[in-house]
Amino acid sequence: MTLAALRGRFGSLADAPATFLLAGARVIDPSDGTDEVRDLAVVAGRIADPRRLPDGAPRVDATGLLAVPGFCDLHTHLREPGGEGAETVASGARAAAHGGFTTICAMPNTTPPLDDARAVAKVSGAGRVAAARVRVIGSVTAGRDGTVLADLAALREAGVIAVSDDGATVADGEVARLAFERCADLGLLLVEHCEDPLLADGGVMRSGATATRLGLRGWAPEAELAVVRRDLELAADTGARLHLTHLSCAASLDAIRAARARGVDVTCDVTPHHLSLTDAWVDGGRRFAWEAPGDIDASLAYDGHCRVNPPLPARDDALALLAGLADGTVDAIATDHAPHGPQRKLVPFDEAAPGLVGLETALSLGLAAVAAGMVALPVLIGALSTSPARIVGEERALGTGATADLAVIDPAATWTVAADRLASRSANTPLIGRELPGVVRLTVADGRVTWNDGLLPLR
Repeated sequence: MTLAALRGRFGSLADAPATFLLAGARVIDPSDGTDEVRDLAVVAGRIADPRRLPDGAPRVDATGLLAVPGFCDLHTHLREPGGEGAETVASGARAAAHGGFTTICAMPNTTPPLDDARAVAKVSGAGRVAAARVRVIGSVTAGRDGTVLADLAALREAGVIAVSDDGATVADGEVARLAFERCADLGLLLVEHCEDPLLADGGVMRSGATATRLGLRGWAPEAELAVVRRDLELAADTGARLHLTHLSCAASLDAIRAARARGVDVTCDVTPHHLSLTDAWVDGGRRFAWEAPGDIDASLAYDGHCRVNPPLPARDDALALLAGLADGTVDAIATDHAPHGPQRKLVPFDEAAPGLVGLETALSLGLAAVAAGMVALPVLIGALSTSPARIVGEERALGTGATADLAVIDPAATWTVAADRLASRSANTPLIGRELPGVVRLTVADGRVTWNDGLLPLR
């Protein structure tokens, strides 16, 4: 059944709190190390003792299902204001709920950018009645032009949970230092897109043999690493909290490990596509990073849906990112959900807008990595839920008394990615037509049912 036929299965944060029982679910709660089969009750929007379930409340046989904390995406492009044809706060939140996310962090590179309190208030206001919490990340610089700091105090007062010039690095060293100092003074998290524009030199895919063979301008890993190293030093000097987003190369993780060893306060995330896809996809390959390289389908080469920024990594880097997730160097998986209309993707590769939609495929790509033995299931769940939530000051737990923020997953089910099965307004992903594991059957955000794939009685 297509998603269009299931519109009534979405709820919102404005709905009444939920009450139901999941009987015999496998409960994985990274907040306290829980991994056990048990009953889980929600009463009036809170996790409760199953014995307190009211008479007549829905009881679901959850045998074989996973109950996990709701996911938190640290990097979501909602396109509102200015790009509502590709996504809105409402549609992006529905895509989030469909993928098991209960919080999404809206990035500021909109048109105009989220660089003042009024713009932040508009997005936050739209999020109050959406299918997921919408937390706002404000711009570091006015207009995101990298030259003058935005009014960071006013942004903090407006409720932003971090600041970033995502889509670009704060390239000027003096402005970057001022930003770190100001964020340290205000207690604001600084989220950095690591890309030295001079070293990137207009590259559109990862540099290397594949880029050379395809005749595409390469983007060297040094473009990322240079900013990672600079920012780690600035964080050490100023005491600012630093979060490095959508990292794509092994050397960046090595630099973070060394910085943490000397006490630098830094966290980082990696996207599902940088963990699972490689630069071979630009050449027409369709194997995941953990699979042995296979045949190339020339008809799939130069697919604009494979253009992302930072570019898809070499296989060795993708495997190193997976290892960093497994060993805890990578704190979180963030989707970098970047919706675009067809007109921005069905063009020559080097003209395609970078980015792909990821809220609805993130879990499935992670479960594919689990099935391949690349990461343990509880580690995957923690990287999608408790760890990113902690970075932005939210709690996630499934213990008695906690606000119900959870996703219920059928890990044995599969689904085929198709445009009409996505809640996002856009379908720009090279995964269209791919069968993936894992189906989210229920999402509960702040105690409200925001996605219900028939698991509970429909309203």
